[in-house]
Amino acid sequence: MQCKKYYAVMNYFELYEIPVVLKVDANTIKQRFYALSRKYHPDFFGNETEEEQTEALEKSSLINKAFKTFSSTDETIKYVLQLKGLLQEDEKYKLPSDFLMEVMEFNEELMEAKMEDDKNKISNLEYRISNLQIALYETVKQIVESYQENITSEKELLQVKDYYYKKKYLDRIVSSSNSH
Repeated sequence: MQCKKYYAVMNYFELYEIPVVLKVDANTIKQRFYALSRKYHPDFFGNETEEEQTEALEKSSLINKAFKTFSSTDETIKYVLQLKGLLQEDEKYKLPSDFLMEVMEFNEELMEAKMEDDKNKISNLEYRISNLQIALYETVKQIVESYQENITSEKELLQVKDYYYKKKYLDRIVSSSNSH
Protein backbone atom coordinates (compact mmCIF):
# COMPACT_ATOMS: atom_id res chain seq x y z
CA MET A 1 0.00 0.00 0.00
CA GLN A 2 1.47 3.35 -0.99
CA CYS A 3 0.16 5.18 2.08
CA LYS A 4 2.12 2.91 4.40
CA LYS A 5 5.39 3.70 2.63
CA TYR A 6 4.62 7.42 2.94
CA TYR A 7 4.10 7.12 6.71
CA ALA A 8 7.41 5.31 7.11
CA VAL A 9 9.35 8.25 5.68
CA MET A 10 7.18 10.97 7.22
CA ASN A 11 8.92 12.87 9.99
CA TYR A 12 7.19 13.95 13.19
CA PHE A 13 6.75 17.54 12.01
CA GLU A 14 5.03 16.40 8.80
CA LEU A 15 2.86 14.01 10.81
CA TYR A 16 1.74 16.80 13.14
CA GLU A 17 1.55 19.27 10.23
CA ILE A 18 3.70 21.86 11.99
CA PRO A 19 6.86 23.66 10.86
CA VAL A 20 10.24 22.25 11.90
CA VAL A 21 11.21 24.03 15.12
CA LEU A 22 13.61 23.42 17.99
CA LYS A 23 11.08 24.39 20.63
CA VAL A 24 7.46 23.46 20.00
CA ASP A 25 4.40 25.18 21.42
CA ALA A 26 2.99 22.83 24.07
CA ASN A 27 -0.65 23.78 23.43
CA THR A 28 -0.36 23.25 19.69
CA ILE A 29 1.26 19.86 20.22
CA LYS A 30 -1.43 18.74 22.67
CA GLN A 31 -4.18 19.80 20.26
CA ARG A 32 -2.52 18.04 17.31
CA PHE A 33 -1.85 14.95 19.44
CA TYR A 34 -5.48 14.63 20.53
CA ALA A 35 -6.79 15.25 17.01
CA LEU A 36 -4.42 12.70 15.47
CA SER A 37 -5.06 10.19 18.28
CA ARG A 38 -8.80 10.40 17.70
CA LYS A 39 -8.37 10.06 13.95
CA TYR A 40 -5.95 7.11 13.98
CA HIS A 41 -6.73 5.27 17.21
CA PRO A 42 -6.57 1.51 16.44
CA ASP A 43 -9.98 0.92 18.10
CA PHE A 44 -11.62 2.84 15.26
CA PHE A 45 -10.19 0.40 12.72
CA GLY A 46 -11.64 -2.80 14.24
CA ASN A 47 -13.88 -3.46 11.22
CA GLU A 48 -11.20 -2.63 8.63
CA THR A 49 -8.83 -4.99 6.83
CA GLU A 50 -5.86 -6.42 8.71
CA GLU A 51 -3.55 -4.21 6.65
CA GLU A 52 -5.53 -1.07 7.57
CA GLN A 53 -5.56 -2.12 11.24
CA THR A 54 -1.79 -2.60 11.17
CA GLU A 55 -1.33 0.76 9.47
CA ALA A 56 -3.50 2.47 12.12
CA LEU A 57 -1.49 0.80 14.87
CA GLU A 58 1.79 1.94 13.31
CA LYS A 59 0.49 5.47 12.81
CA SER A 60 -0.80 5.58 16.40
CA SER A 61 2.59 4.44 17.64
CA LEU A 62 4.29 7.14 15.56
CA ILE A 63 1.89 9.78 16.92
CA ASN A 64 2.79 8.75 20.48
CA LYS A 65 6.55 8.74 19.79
CA ALA A 66 6.30 12.19 18.22
CA PHE A 67 4.33 13.50 21.21
CA LYS A 68 6.95 12.13 23.61
CA THR A 69 9.71 13.81 21.56
CA PHE A 70 7.86 17.11 21.31
CA SER A 71 7.13 17.08 25.06
CA SER A 72 10.84 17.58 25.77
CA THR A 73 12.82 20.49 24.33
CA ASP A 74 16.01 18.42 24.62
CA GLU A 75 14.45 15.52 22.69
CA THR A 76 13.07 17.90 20.05
CA ILE A 77 16.52 19.47 19.63
CA LYS A 78 18.05 16.01 19.31
CA TYR A 79 15.41 14.99 16.74
CA VAL A 80 15.92 18.10 14.58
CA LEU A 81 19.71 17.71 14.70
CA GLN A 82 19.28 14.08 13.62
CA LEU A 83 16.95 15.12 10.78
CA LYS A 84 19.64 17.55 9.64
CA GLY A 85 22.31 14.82 9.78
CA LEU A 86 24.21 16.76 12.46
CA LEU A 87 23.78 14.23 15.29
CA GLN A 88 24.13 10.46 15.23
CA GLU A 89 22.41 8.20 17.78
CA ASP A 90 25.55 6.79 19.43
CA GLU A 91 27.88 9.64 18.53
CA LYS A 92 30.97 10.14 20.69
CA TYR A 93 30.85 13.91 20.89
CA LYS A 94 34.01 15.60 22.12
CA LEU A 95 33.20 18.24 24.71
CA PRO A 96 35.64 21.14 25.27
CA SER A 97 38.29 20.35 27.90
CA ASP A 98 37.60 23.52 29.94
CA PHE A 99 33.96 22.46 30.26
CA LEU A 100 34.97 18.92 31.23
CA MET A 101 37.34 20.24 33.91
CA GLU A 102 34.64 22.46 35.40
CA VAL A 103 32.14 19.61 35.40
CA MET A 104 34.66 17.15 36.82
CA GLU A 105 35.10 19.48 39.81
CA PHE A 106 31.32 19.56 40.30
CA ASN A 107 31.20 15.79 40.08
CA GLU A 108 34.01 15.30 42.61
CA GLU A 109 32.42 17.76 45.04
CA LEU A 110 29.08 16.04 44.60
CA MET A 111 30.54 12.58 45.25
CA GLU A 112 32.29 13.89 48.35
CA ALA A 113 29.09 15.54 49.62
CA LYS A 114 27.16 12.30 49.04
CA MET A 115 29.77 10.28 50.95
CA GLU A 116 29.46 12.76 53.82
CA ASP A 117 25.67 12.76 53.39
CA ASP A 118 25.83 16.57 53.43
CA LYS A 119 22.40 17.51 52.10
CA ASN A 120 23.11 21.26 52.15
CA LYS A 121 26.28 20.85 50.11
CA ILE A 122 24.49 18.54 47.65
CA SER A 123 21.66 21.04 47.29
CA ASN A 124 24.14 23.88 46.77
CA LEU A 125 26.00 21.94 44.07
CA GLU A 126 22.77 21.04 42.29
CA TYR A 127 21.86 24.73 42.38
CA ARG A 128 25.24 25.68 40.87
CA ILE A 129 24.83 23.04 38.16
CA SER A 130 21.34 24.34 37.41
CA ASN A 131 22.76 27.86 37.06
CA LEU A 132 25.41 26.54 34.69
CA GLN A 133 22.68 24.90 32.60
CA ILE A 134 20.77 28.18 32.48
CA ALA A 135 23.92 30.04 31.43
CA LEU A 136 24.58 27.45 28.71
CA TYR A 137 21.03 27.81 27.41
CA GLU A 138 21.38 31.60 27.26
CA THR A 139 24.15 31.14 24.66
CA VAL A 140 21.73 29.37 22.28
CA LYS A 141 18.36 30.67 23.44
CA GLN A 142 17.92 32.96 20.43
CA ILE A 143 18.73 30.14 17.99
CA VAL A 144 16.45 27.62 19.73
CA GLU A 145 13.49 29.92 20.12
CA SER A 146 13.63 31.55 16.69
CA TYR A 147 14.81 28.61 14.56
CA GLN A 148 13.58 28.72 10.99
CA GLU A 149 13.94 25.88 8.54
CA ASN A 150 16.41 26.69 5.74
CA ILE A 151 17.28 30.06 7.35
CA THR A 152 19.08 29.09 10.56
CA SER A 153 22.65 28.23 9.56
CA GLU A 154 24.45 24.94 10.12
CA LYS A 155 26.97 26.85 12.24
CA GLU A 156 24.14 27.94 14.55
CA LEU A 157 22.80 24.40 14.69
CA LEU A 158 26.26 23.15 15.65
CA GLN A 159 26.21 25.62 18.56
CA VAL A 160 22.89 24.06 19.62
CA LYS A 161 24.47 20.61 19.29
CA ASP A 162 27.30 21.67 21.61
CA TYR A 163 24.73 22.98 24.10
CA TYR A 164 22.72 19.74 23.81
CA TYR A 165 25.72 17.55 24.71
CA LYS A 166 26.83 19.82 27.55
CA LYS A 167 23.33 19.84 29.04
CA LYS A 168 23.04 16.08 28.63
CA TYR A 169 26.35 15.66 30.48
CA LEU A 170 25.19 17.90 33.33
CA ASP A 171 21.81 16.12 33.46
CA ARG A 172 23.62 12.81 34.00
CA ILE A 173 25.54 14.24 36.94
CA VAL A 174 22.39 15.63 38.53
CA SER A 175 20.46 12.40 38.00
CA SER A 176 23.31 10.34 39.50
CA SER A 177 23.27 12.61 42.56
CA ASN A 178 19.52 12.07 42.90
CA SER A 179 19.75 8.31 42.60
CA HIS A 180 21.78 7.93 45.77
